[in-house]
Amino acid sequence: MHHGKVSAEIAAGLLVLKDSIREAEIPSSRLDETINIATWNIREFGRKSRNEASIHYIAEILGQFDLIAIVELRNNLEDLGKVMTYLGDSWRVVYSDWSDDRGGNDERTAFLYDRRAVTHTGLAAEVEAQRVKEGDEWVTKESYWRAPYLCSFRAGNFDFLALALHARWGDSTAARRDELQRFSNWIKRRFESKYVEDHDLIVFGDFNTPTIKDELFAALVDCGLQIPKPLVQLKAGKRNIGGSNLKGNARYDQILHLPTVPENFTNAGGVVDFFVDEANIAKLYPGKNYTLQQFSYQMSDHFPVWIQIKTDIEGFRLNQIIQTKSK
Repeated sequence: MHHGKVSAEIAAGLLVLKDSIREAEIPSSRLDETINIATWNIREFGRKSRNEASIHYIAEILGQFDLIAIVELRNNLEDLGKVMTYLGDSWRVVYSDWSDDRGGNDERTAFLYDRRAVTHTGLAAEVEAQRVKEGDEWVTKESYWRAPYLCSFRAGNFDFLALALHARWGDSTAARRDELQRFSNWIKRRFESKYVEDHDLIVFGDFNTPTIKDELFAALVDCGLQIPKPLVQLKAGKRNIGGSNLKGNARYDQILHLPTVPENFTNAGGVVDFFVDEANIAKLYPGKNYTLQQFSYQMSDHFPVWIQIKTDIEGFRLNQIIQTKSK
């Protein structure tokens, strides 16, 4: 990545950040064989302009991957535009409109991708809650605080749908569970249809699920979604991480999939721990004296969760054809 002319302080900070990235042990992706995908809640990205160092740091992290779902992107896209200048000409983004009420929090959802490895194949749509007929109108009785965002992609010979959501928080755990169940029900209905664009589905996002063993997570995966094996126990490289938030105690962020292709993931996955500890804040931002909260508004209060996926599945597809004919 070309960061251009930067100050000595930013250069030193980038070297510190690169140490954290190396610790994550993210393997290189291979054209037409593997891609590295991630989901990242970048805290209120665009609400208030980040400083120059933070833009470089966020770009450096995003550049480790080929496809990233970004949630909590705000209506103002200026900082995203700055990040993309450092990522380079091969990068593209497709994003949703924002919701301008308090529930929507002026948020968008985006898929950022490197077109050398990933191609957007046309579909980009916000998911609408199921409608019912009242008189001459079709209306929704329920809703999502932030609409799920669905896009179609291709990498190698692997076509797939990417679906991202930033689930509600709110004051009611029951209401959050209901939204996750609604999301799960929509997936089940849509993927039972013969007209769905592809049955290979990868789900990204911040689902506000404190653990992977509670009723909230059970509602989310009720449609058959599964956690890829490398993400069952989150790690930053060889170091166990209890959660995807800065405190490391909550499993809010997930990459899930409908298991249509067996063993479609490599054994590589985890988080990028750009925080490490409070002493590291001073290394990234010398002289700023940022508190942990201030730091979270420069970087984020969530870690990126990532995994490597196999995109060369031709052998599996050919075997499917043979097995189908033999039945």
